[in-house]
Amino acid sequence: MNRKLVLTPKFRRAFRKFARRDAKLQQRITKILQAMQEDVFTVSLGTHKLSDVLENLRACSCGYDCRVVFSIEPAPDNDGEVIVLLDIGTHDEVY
Repeated sequence: MNRKLVLTPKFRRAFRKFARRDAKLQQRITKILQAMQEDVFTVSLGTHKLSDVLENLRACSCGYDCRVVFSIEPAPDNDGEVIVLLDIGTHDEVY
């Protein structure tokens, strides 16, 4: 099921900051975002629910110490769902 990605301003800022560290990392994140759009629950992404303060959110891995935090919400036009990208960074930065 293809879902549209919606990037929040916070995600955009965090992505620019995080991806600036390494060009290869930026390419890997781009591939992960494409994979999320195709199937956010594919095993290679390691998508999982979060708990405690972030209990309504999910996260997936895009490398050893890179996480993308997102939510899956109904599309505004009532046609399926959208993936709202909220944050990206190391495990300690996003949790």
